Amino acid sequence: MSETIIQTSGLTKQFVRDEFKVVALKDVAIEINRGDFVALMGPSGSGKSTLLHLIAAMDRATAGEIRVLGEDLRRLSDRQIAAWRNAHIGFVFQNFNLIPVLTALENVELPLKLTNLKKKERIDHAQTALKLVGLEDRVHHLPRQLSGGQEQRVAIARAIVTDPDLILADEPTGNLDATAAQDVLTLLARLNREFNKTVIMVTHDPHAASFATRIRHLEKGEMLPEGTVPKDWLHSANAQRS
Repeated sequence: MSETIIQTSGLTKQFVRDEFKVVALKDVAIEINRGDFVALMGPSGSGKSTLLHLIAAMDRATAGEIRVLGEDLRRLSDRQIAAWRNAHIGFVFQNFNLIPVLTALENVELPLKLTNLKKKERIDHAQTALKLVGLEDRVHHLPRQLSGGQEQRVAIARAIVTDPDLILADEPTGNLDATAAQDVLTLLARLNREFNKTVIMVTHDPHAASFATRIRHLEKGEMLPEGTVPKDWLHSANAQRS
């Protein structure tokens, strides 16, 4: 029987801009099991990145319930959330978010500095993560000495170095060419398939979504029923295949 590790109900997020309230998510209900690779799809402004940030406890919901890995995220303090996130979440950003003055190895080591590991243990873990993403020969390179695809693989190594339960990727191929994007998607699929990592990926690209084992669509902040495929997505997918 599959273990449900993410469960939301009535999940709502509002932002206040000037005098207006913007509803980014409305009454979202979703269940994600351990070992799933879920693609969250939808047009710009549909709420997919907002949902990812709520799952990562990078933002707080306005209303509704959200439980991740058995924790009611609404009840955690900011300090508790920071510790929980570092222990359980690996986040991959579209823009890589590497520190330019640090080497690949030093960037990957960063999350481990919040643990009790000694320096040698941190280095060993970081080297192992870089080897897993195929960059063992780039450990001493700065981000500017790497290609975009290599930078994103360093970012993935940084995300997995703490052995997190969840890998959350927000448009991870958005700034990459087709070849580099394929490499990154293949790597995420491998982490899911071979290491049983639960992966949740935000994307607007049907090709990227095809690497997932489940696809969920959002429109105007609402989660469509599972299996529902918007007509514009079908048109985009067919156009890419033609």
